[in-house]
Amino acid sequence: MAKLYFYYSAMNAGKSTILLQSNYNYRERGMNTIIFAPLVDNRGGAKTIKSRIGIEAEAQALSERDNVLKITEDFLQETPLHCVLVDEAQFLSRDQVYQLTEITDQHDIPVLAFGLRTDFRGELFEGSRYLLAWADNLKEIKTVCQCGRKATMVVRLDTEGNPTQAGSQIEIGGNDRYLSLCRKHFKEALVR
Repeated sequence: MAKLYFYYSAMNAGKSTILLQSNYNYRERGMNTIIFAPLVDNRGGAKTIKSRIGIEAEAQALSERDNVLKITEDFLQETPLHCVLVDEAQFLSRDQVYQLTEITDQHDIPVLAFGLRTDFRGELFEGSRYLLAWADNLKEIKTVCQCGRKATMVVRLDTEGNPTQAGSQIEIGGNDRYLSLCRKHFKEALVR
């Protein structure tokens, strides 16, 4: 029986690397996969997922209006499918997460979704909220804070490198804009 997995973490834990390794493992065994990547994050290009360590793969760009189930079923018309992978799953809508459950439940295809749990204010993203609620299996990917503790939170940095709570929930950036911290240092950073 296939399952919906949600692999979550703070930033810089290697989510995309694990996704790309999983994709490679399926393909190495002659199995077909499809990778989805929300269009909101197009740092690597609209149809490419890149890991910070230099590996990459093509992805199906996904707008907020796209029906993941329909795209998957169209793919199935052409070829068998053995796994669906989703990068930056925190940017999915509620409906898209529901569609992932349908891929698993109706087509018996495993779905591996990777994303952040919370934003820079410690609030859940919409996609993460429903993945945490509906996934069959939750897997935390760990990374470390500057102090060596497990980092579970992310702070946004302003142009001077200071923590800020200003701005919209979604603002794409990398190490220049975000820092993964443990909860203690996250709270301390916001007091400044």
